Order: sequence, then C-alpha cells, then structure tokens
Amino acid sequence: MSTPRKSPKRPARRTTSAPAVRLVDRPADDEIWPRVTRELADDLAVDALARDRAGKAPFDEVARLQEAGLPALLTAPGPTRRGADWRAACAVVREIAAADGSVGELLAHHYALSWSSRFFGPPPAGEPAPGAGPDEDGGGPRTATPRAPRTGRTADAPRTARTPLALDVCTSEERWLLAGGVEPPHGATGQGLTLTPAEGTGGGWVLDGRRSFASGVTVADRLVVGARPGGTGDLLVVLVDPAHPGVFTDAGTDRVGQRLAGAGTVTFDHVPVEPEHVIGALPHDEHAVAPFTTLAPLALRLLLVHVGLGIAEGALAEARDISRAGQAGPARADGTGGPADDDGAAPAGAGDDPYLLLAYGELATAAHAAAAVVERATDALARGLLAGWSLGPEERADIAVLVAAAETVTGRAAVHITTRILEVVDTPAGADARGGGPGFDRFWRNARALTAPTQAAHRLRDIGDHYLNGTHARLTLRA
Repeated sequence: MSTPRKSPKRPARRTTSAPAVRLVDRPADDEIWPRVTRELADDLAVDALARDRAGKAPFDEVARLQEAGLPALLTAPGPTRRGADWRAACAVVREIAAADGSVGELLAHHYALSWSSRFFGPPPAGEPAPGAGPDEDGGGPRTATPRAPRTGRTADAPRTARTPLALDVCTSEERWLLAGGVEPPHGATGQGLTLTPAEGTGGGWVLDGRRSFASGVTVADRLVVGARPGGTGDLLVVLVDPAHPGVFTDAGTDRVGQRLAGAGTVTFDHVPVEPEHVIGALPHDEHAVAPFTTLAPLALRLLLVHVGLGIAEGALAEARDISRAGQAGPARADGTGGPADDDGAAPAGAGDDPYLLLAYGELATAAHAAAAVVERATDALARGLLAGWSLGPEERADIAVLVAAAETVTGRAAVHITTRILEVVDTPAGADARGGGPGFDRFWRNARALTAPTQAAHRLRDIGDHYLNGTHARLTLRA
C-alpha cells in the first residue's frame, strides 16, 4: 500500500475565454444551459483522447466546468446565482459524458453531493416539498432561500449548534467543486470514518479514518463524507476542507477507465469539524429514514446512468463520423464528386455495406431503447423530488425500480455498443489510440469502469421481486 501524500496545491483556475454566466436576479433559465453545455462538450471532445492518454489530475477540466458555470447549475436562483432543475442537470451530465466520460462522472458526483443539506437535513418549517419547483414539471426550487440543514447534534452526543450551512448556495457562491461520499462503498471493512467529540466548549468533532472515493477527490474544493460518532450509531454528513494539514490524498493512477475522474483514497488524521459543517444526519434505524432522504443514492445512480448513456452515444456518434469520412475520396470521372475507382466508376461505399448498416441499426436501436428507459426514470425522480418530504414509501419504491431498470438496461447497452464499435470502426491504424487510430478503446474502458461496480443480477432480482410480489427495496442510503 502506497503512503498517502498531502493533497497537492491546486493551480489557479483559468479566467480567460469563458462562456461565464452573468450573475443576475432572475428565475431559473433552462434554455441557456444546452447552449453552454454544447460549447463545453465540443471543447472537451477536441483533446479528449490526448487528455485520456496523459492521465493527469483533472485540474484543467474542472477549470473549464467552472468557466461554463456548470457546477452551480442545481443551485436555487437568487440575487447572486441562477439555477436549473434535475432534468437539466441530467441532460448536462449526459452531453458532457458523450465528449468525456470522466468529466461527466466528476460532474455527476458533484451534483448529487450539492443537495446533501437538502436530502439529509431536517424538513423546513411550513415547506412540505423542499427543493421542488414552482411548476408541475419539477423546474426550479420552490424558494430562493434553501432550507438550513441540521447541525451537529445526535441523540447520544449533542454538540453546540451554530449558523447552519446551505450547501448548494455555498457551492455556487464560493465556486466549489464537491467530491466524496456518504456511506462506505460495498465491500468496505472496518469502522470506516469515525467522529469523536472535540475538546473544549466550542463543540464540533474530530474526523479520523481512511476510505476510497470514485471521483473528484484529487481536485475537489470540499469533501462531503459520512462518519459515525465512535464508529457506531447515526451517520453524520460533514463538510471537510481537503487543504487541511490532516487530509492526505492518494490518487488512483492505475484505473482501466475513467482515468480523469479524480478518483483516489483519502486519509483523515484528526481533522476538526466545526458544528456548522455537520450538514445532516442519517439515522441508523432504516425505519426512521424519510423516503425523501433515500432519494439521495437514487439521484446519484441515475446521474451515473446518464454518464453511461452519454459514453455510449458519444462512441456511436464518433464512429458514425469515421464511417462517413471513409466514404469520401477523389472526384469521379464525371465530375459529380464522391469516391471513384480506377476505371472512373463509382464503387459501393462504406455507406452501402449492408453489414455495416445492420450493425449501426442494431447499435442505434440499443441506444434509443436505453434512452427511453432513462428518460422515464428521470421523469419519475423529478416528480419524487417535487414531492419532497411528502414523498411516501410506495412512490419511492416505484422510483427505485425505474432507476434500477435504467441502470441495468443502460449498463448493458453501454458495454455492448462500445465493444461493437471496436469491430465496426476499421481504420488502417486500428481503433486503439496507441496505433495512431481514433482511440475508441477509451469509450469501452470508460464504460467498463463505470458499470463494473453495479451488480445487474441484484438489480434485476429487486425489480422482479417488486413486480411479482410488490416488495419494496430497503430504505437504505447505500446505492
């Protein structure tokens, strides 16, 4: 095991050539985000292959995201910020992932974590649907001032409360990129991250432990992590500055795919946590967990589904461009343009190959089918978020089934499409970037790395149990 190293100093972010969002007092405007996202995706696609091969920490990629204003997209509109709804966020992640799957995953984790104070804090007084939109399709938060999360207080270990933190607002105003995770990953052993009461009268906690994260920890401005007081009991969700001397980051440099997602292992050594940086809590008893809170892992899983779908669509679109370019050639003898053979006749081009057409038809159909399932799950999650704390167990169970179905269908489609693309794209150098080709192997590697942690058999079993027996999935936070 390598020795953890101190998190490197983050370079200053670029401030030039920015399609930056001007901060004005206005309602959420989802129309501008597709244009901004498209411009950024085009920019990322230009050097995606070179960046993937270099495998450096994604500081430059984060700078591009910040220039476009995308990390603040889910923030409630207000005097100094503008925001959009979850449908818009999913669409942004999908298009960015089509250009660069690693950046799409990094953004997906950030969006899910930015709502931590909404998911894990207490419901606001007099607001049965916090974070929901004013219209019936789930657009925009109901209030311009997000609710305050609960502070550091549990039944067995009360701590002094201070001014609470609204994480999504801080993320926008401070230009933070978030990374981390709440519950330990599957297969984790030991106590995980633990909290002990801080000495003195000021309250707060001290964070210790070590755990791995799938995205963003090498470049994050703040970490959102879950830890248990004394290693047992309720889980507290806390905000940590990775620049603290007690935080050490060991970057994951040997990944097969998603190399630029900023994955790594973080060690916390007596890191102080102020009371106002305890942004929420998750009860140990699953029966005490509100259905709205359990939308947190579903939101992350669905965002990652959009990443997988984007990777598949990006691979398919790029392969189509290569196949179309293969049809170009010198002008025919009659001067009408198009490829010509030695005797001046027009040969059958790649676009006339029936087997190639069959392959593209199969792959396009797989992508369309996955997109349809994903859109249905996205609509269901948006309605659940609109319901807020009035969401019931039945509605949550239906959302969980749709997300699991989208996860299963899209995971299989992404791996299938990116594998078949390697066979369809036939260039002299081959599809492997090491041979000078277009580098389609990166799509396959990214799809495999993204979908490997998901157990499709477990998802299908849960779907079947719900369909046949009406059984609800357990209301746990673990994804």
